[in-house]
Amino acid sequence: MHTLRLMRTDDLPQIMDIQLDVYSDALQETPEIIAQRLAQVPDLALVAEDQQGICGYLFSYRSQRGAITPLDGLFVEPEHSDCLYLHDLAVAPRALKRGIGPSLVKHKLALARQAGLRHCSLVSVQDSAAFWQHLGFQTHNSISQQQATALESYGVPAVYMQKTL
Repeated sequence: MHTLRLMRTDDLPQIMDIQLDVYSDALQETPEIIAQRLAQVPDLALVAEDQQGICGYLFSYRSQRGAITPLDGLFVEPEHSDCLYLHDLAVAPRALKRGIGPSLVKHKLALARQAGLRHCSLVSVQDSAAFWQHLGFQTHNSISQQQATALESYGVPAVYMQKTL
């Protein structure tokens, strides 16, 4: 059993631990970047919590379809958003196969629809495209050179994906 709630600053050490357990060295983001993201969009940073503590998290922000955030890049919210960008979803290894990832994503998609956003996008890494496809996301290969450069910043195979809400 888990509950979802907004992320707090005191959750950051557990979030960093999950990041270390889940992502390859190339994908590790600094504690400073993670803390800055929480400060930028505290209303869109979500955690899943169980009896042992934080077991998953999801950072997102309002964006525009087609815009890709580079690894370690700051969130840039445009004046007029049409898209919820899911930047970082991670579930602790101890909590896998309990539906926590889909729960976090579905909660965010419902909030995005309520806010009038029409699209959701993300960058899939570490062979996670099948997970995202199961949630209705599709690979989107038609991107600008600037966005291709942002995608390359991940340093690992990365796929830009979108979903209409």
